[in-house]
Amino acid sequence: MSLLTSAVAAVVTDAAGRVLLCQQSQGHRFWGLPGGKIRQGESPIHAVIRDVREETGMEIEVIDLVGLYQLTGNGCGDGLPDVLMHVFRATANGSEAMVNAPGRICALAWHDPDALPWPTTATTRTAIAHAMAGRAGVVCDVQRDQEPETPEATDTPIPAQATAMAMSVGSQ
Repeated sequence: MSLLTSAVAAVVTDAAGRVLLCQQSQGHRFWGLPGGKIRQGESPIHAVIRDVREETGMEIEVIDLVGLYQLTGNGCGDGLPDVLMHVFRATANGSEAMVNAPGRICALAWHDPDALPWPTTATTRTAIAHAMAGRAGVVCDVQRDQEPETPEATDTPIPAQATAMAMSVGSQ
């Protein structure tokens, strides 16, 4: 039986329709949605509000559940637990985003959903595609990507094949 970790994330948008992404401080410095693990005895809604505040300093208003995503696969190596990710749609309550957890994230930036930086996590690409398509209550499996060949992340947009893959998921 494989291990299962429960986590949360938020698709936080601004008035221009951009999404807030966090870049991890460690490893391949993937870009992802703000969020984190659910603590023992904590509800997913409480966890996402807490984690977004801890990482970005922002207060958010949760609108609805975009979906439940089970991240699985050995793309980044053996032994990683599956992650059940609760992804919520949210808006910011007026405060500016700032790196508030430098041990976990090294950068925050607003991005156009059609021009995400690379590398962006598979769950992030899939959840953003669903959120931008107006979907809610999605339940699906997401396969981990293979580790990037180079550990350096950039602000260049995602390669066309990855964007097409996320968009095909968004139209399902």
